[in-house]
Amino acid sequence: MEMKPLGRTGIMVSDLCLGTMTFGTQTSEPDAHRQMDMALAAGINFIDAAEMYPVNPVAKETVGRTEEILGNWNAANPSRRGEWVLATKHSGEGFMHARNGAPISAETIPEAIEGSLKRLQTDYIDLYQFHWPNRGSYMFRQNWHYDPSGGNRDVVLSEMRGCLEALKQQVEKGNIRAFGLSNESAWGTAQWLRLADETGGPRVASIQNEYSLLCRLFDTDLAELCLFEDVGLMAFSPLAAGFLSGKYQNGSVPDGSRMSLVPQMGGRKSERVFDAVSAYLEIADRHGLDPVQMSLAWCQARPFMMSAIFGATTENQLQHILNGADLKLSGEVQAEIAEAHKAHPMPY
Repeated sequence: MEMKPLGRTGIMVSDLCLGTMTFGTQTSEPDAHRQMDMALAAGINFIDAAEMYPVNPVAKETVGRTEEILGNWNAANPSRRGEWVLATKHSGEGFMHARNGAPISAETIPEAIEGSLKRLQTDYIDLYQFHWPNRGSYMFRQNWHYDPSGGNRDVVLSEMRGCLEALKQQVEKGNIRAFGLSNESAWGTAQWLRLADETGGPRVASIQNEYSLLCRLFDTDLAELCLFEDVGLMAFSPLAAGFLSGKYQNGSVPDGSRMSLVPQMGGRKSERVFDAVSAYLEIADRHGLDPVQMSLAWCQARPFMMSAIFGATTENQLQHILNGADLKLSGEVQAEIAEAHKAHPMPY
């Protein structure tokens, strides 16, 4: 397992990260704990959660359950807490199941962190992330009609300064070690970096945005910014919510799969998606590669990639991913992938 730096923090993380958003819904607590043990044994030291998890569906009665499951593992394995680089997230404005939908602010940060620490049964969070910006985001298919003109620059920057001061206090208390973003833009990331320099607040170490063979919004301005500023990408949905496995081709909807629970796949489902997936499946087949392992290996090879976050509903799925953890793609395969991308750009 290759290890990558978490920004400029000095913390090293595996280039595969265990995602946990199904822990507590599709994945039971005993299965989740076995996955944690399996991942550590395979060299994965990075695990990602959020206070709003689990999802599929998100429900008021289950919010926080994923962190509780991780916390129960921590309580049962107190001497092993340091083996994980543990990441979680503060929900953004509009999430009504936490703080009545309040935006992220200097006032909400201490309360949110204390809640996560309690559920996680730990004294510190290695990477604390903002789940989405208060001003909104073009992620989650909002890029098709994104309009940034409704925001107020001075208000946004003032909120950022306040948040950085609150985060600085949390670092000083030892509650968090590093700060990361999620679903952010190039402008937003640049401002967080600039204001951290001005205020002495924690510098952005990572950004967690969607990225896969089917979703490549990150490839231009954010890629350049993050590469030159040492902000590592944590790619979520690197398998495009399971599309890249091929399991949804030809109208198939396996029982218990995400599509069986969320039919439109968060806006990802379209005829163009299935055509694009077919092109990548053909490349994998032509070169004798497993499409899941090929898709993750491609992500891991991107120059701005820190860690690709994968979710495994079952232990068998996790083992399948671990079997291909060290796969390196040939130049020929990468060239064919580039041509497929040109033929099928942004299918959702």
